[in-house]
Amino acid sequence: LATARRNIDAWLPLLEQGAEALVVTASGCAAHLKEYAHLLRDDPAYAAKAVRVTAAIRDLVEVIEAEELATLGRAAGTAGVAFHAPCTLQHGERLAGRVEAVLRRLGFALTAVPDAHLCCGSAGTYSILQPALSGQLRARKLAALHSGAPARIATANIGCLLHLDAAAAAPVVHWIQLLDELPGS
Repeated sequence: LATARRNIDAWLPLLEQGAEALVVTASGCAAHLKEYAHLLRDDPAYAAKAVRVTAAIRDLVEVIEAEELATLGRAAGTAGVAFHAPCTLQHGERLAGRVEAVLRRLGFALTAVPDAHLCCGSAGTYSILQPALSGQLRARKLAALHSGAPARIATANIGCLLHLDAAAAAPVVHWIQLLDELPGS
């Protein structure tokens, strides 16, 4: 809670100066930051401030999907990409399917991922506290991700990225890195 208060103290002045949003690139972080209003609901000094900050938090996909993307060009001849939708993106933020829609809109060929809704086993400290179970979940997720023989795996959360990359056969990247490769970016 002390960290939440410090963040609010740092970010609220930016909003008061006209910032439209606080854009977060990792879905795990965005999901947590979007809970500030709930976490500080009983704090007389921070409840209203937390509501204001929480209302301004945007996951990266919420910003990118609203933009005209034609200037980026389209992915051409790119090999398939398997997208791992982190639990925080799907369930925490309720943004399931949105990154995939942006990638398809830009011409990326997404491979099918069976049981895409299942966790990769990273889950914050879960991979540290329950390494055997976490490893089993990762193996199951990687089998699903690799089933379409993708050239790369993309995800929206750094925890998932690092966890999957430790055992993946294909390179694992943050999905925004794919956009950086497009002509015109």
